[in-house]
Amino acid sequence: MSRKGWALFIALCVIWGIPYLLIRVAVEEMSPPALVFFRTAVAAVVLLPLALRRGQTRGLWPHWRWILAYTIVELAVPWLLLSHAEQRLSSSMAGLIVASVPLIAVIVYRAFGVVDHVDARRLIGLLVGFAGVAALVGLDFGDRDGLAMAEVGLVAVCYAVGPLIISRRLADLPSLGVVVASLVITTVLYAPWALATLPASVSAQAVGAVATLSLVCTALAFILFFALIYEVGPARSTVITYINPLVAVLLGVWLLAEPFTLGIAVGLPLILLGSVLGTAPAMRRAPEEEPAAAATP
Repeated sequence: MSRKGWALFIALCVIWGIPYLLIRVAVEEMSPPALVFFRTAVAAVVLLPLALRRGQTRGLWPHWRWILAYTIVELAVPWLLLSHAEQRLSSSMAGLIVASVPLIAVIVYRAFGVVDHVDARRLIGLLVGFAGVAALVGLDFGDRDGLAMAEVGLVAVCYAVGPLIISRRLADLPSLGVVVASLVITTVLYAPWALATLPASVSAQAVGAVATLSLVCTALAFILFFALIYEVGPARSTVITYINPLVAVLLGVWLLAEPFTLGIAVGLPLILLGSVLGTAPAMRRAPEEEPAAAATP
C-alpha cells in the first residue's frame, strides 16, 4: 500500500470509529430523528455542490427506486435505530455489535449468489466471529437493554445489505452522486419528524458532536472512502471495518468512562478474528468482484 493509501486507511479507521461516541453524546439532549436530520442535512449541503460540479448527479433519476432502497437500508433506518439504541446502550457495545457486519455480509452474499463458495477458512471465521457476538451478548446481557441490542443487530444487517444493492443495481452510477441523493432523501424524510421533536435548547457539547458527526464522520469520511477505494480497491478498503470497533471501544472507555466488561474482553478479539477469517477472499473468486461491506455508522 502506498503512503497515501496508508494515510487514508488510518484516517478512516479513526473517523468511522468515533461516530458511536458522538451519537451517544448527542442523543442525551436530542431526539434520534432530529439527530439523523441534522447529520444528513449538513452533510448534504457540503457534498451536493461537489457532486454537481463533478457532474455526478446526472443519470440518477431512472434508478430512483433502487437509490431509495439503498437509502432506506444504509442511512434512513440504521442511523435512526443506532441513535435510538444508544440512548440506552453504551457506544462501545454498539460499535462491537456493528462489527459483525462483515460476518453477516458473507451470509447475505452467499444467499444471493455473490459468493459462490465458502471455504474452510471462511467457515471457521464465521463460527469464531459469531461465537464472539454470542459471548458479547451472553456475558453482558444481564446489564444491557435487550431491545437496544436487537436494534443495533438490525443495523448490522442493514449495513450488510446496502453494498449488495450498490453492486447489483447501482454499480454503474457515480458513487458520490448516489451518496448525495441518499443524504438528500433522508433529510427530506426526517424533516417533519425532526422539527416536531426539536429540543428547547442544546449544549455546546451536543452541537459539537452533531457538527463533527456531519462534517467529519459523514461528508469528509465519504470523500476519503472513495479515495481509498480508488487507491487500494474495494476489497482491501473494507479492512477498516476490523479497526473501527476497537477505536469505538477505546474511546467509549476512555472519554465516557464506559465499563470494559467481560463480554467486551472476550467478544472483541473473537469478532475481529472472525471478521478477518470470514471475509478472506475465496480462492475461486477475485477479491475485487465482491461488494465492499464497510459500515457507515
